[in-house]
Amino acid sequence: MDSFSATSARMPALRSSIDNDPSRYRVLTGERPTGQLHLGHYVGTIRERVRLQDAGVETFVILADYQVITDRETAGAVRENVYSAVLDYLAAGIDPKKSAIFVHSAIPELNQLFLPFLSLVTEAELHRNPTVKSDLLSSGRALNGLLLTYPVHQAADILFCKGNLVPVGKDNLPHVEVTRSIARRFNERYGEVFPEPEALITKTPELPGLDGRKMSKSYGNTITLAMSEDETAQRIRKAPTDSERTITYDPDSRPGVSALLDTASVCLDRAPEDVADEIGSKGSGALKALVAEAVNESLRELRQRRSSLVAADAADVLKSGNRAARRIAVETLDETREAMGMIY
Repeated sequence: MDSFSATSARMPALRSSIDNDPSRYRVLTGERPTGQLHLGHYVGTIRERVRLQDAGVETFVILADYQVITDRETAGAVRENVYSAVLDYLAAGIDPKKSAIFVHSAIPELNQLFLPFLSLVTEAELHRNPTVKSDLLSSGRALNGLLLTYPVHQAADILFCKGNLVPVGKDNLPHVEVTRSIARRFNERYGEVFPEPEALITKTPELPGLDGRKMSKSYGNTITLAMSEDETAQRIRKAPTDSERTITYDPDSRPGVSALLDTASVCLDRAPEDVADEIGSKGSGALKALVAEAVNESLRELRQRRSSLVAADAADVLKSGNRAARRIAVETLDETREAMGMIY
């Protein structure tokens, strides 16, 4: 059984435990602010964060701005992307009174935790990480030190608040495994300090982009949360399909059609095969119209709430979240240094 299958098999028991005693858990989750958040972010993890927050799980949401430059030369419009993401979070239902939203660069203690954590992994382990491999291939540039050590930075992000629950899609599961190894090795070497966090596989662990490839802002195959309904419909109309009129769900042979069916499926909470049967022989035009309506309807309330928010709201939320996160980070770093015998 592979890692994803084994983790998925544990989900019913883990979800039951969360429901029975949410106070046992502390979540760390977040994004690299490389662009606007999209439908994949929303159905993949953001909805799950809101559910956990509302269930009483203590939640920390990081916008890992330093990690924007892991696989690119500049940070680009990182400030704009951070503020946009905060507005998306608020519109989706993340409550800053219950969840701390913060940025990596405002918490210098994260980088101090990174150093001892780096000593707990081998170069071979870092090279084997699938995200490092895929980002290296997509960047087309030489492997830099930040990209190579990206999984260790994520471990510091998770463990600074002693997060023991990490909602993830399929792609990020290996990062949780690295974090578990680092926590275990630190505890074995210096004494019990960190929990070994559990991955919480979300309901939609992997949603393809509109063209059937991996959903990515760089491919232009995403539907952003900030889009208007007309922009959403236009993006969907441009999605590639094929010449076969009867709509069927076949991701291998018909990636474009199947990706649209997957998108409709997550928005309508129906099996993609059922959506295909509904369209039948009406063709790709009918499919795209249905998908556009489903996406716009599912995001309508979120977008209405977002339209009432301004950048100042995001700035206020970040100031509060940064203070809360840094207070905990200082405590954890002190405990880490004490365990290592480095309090002077």
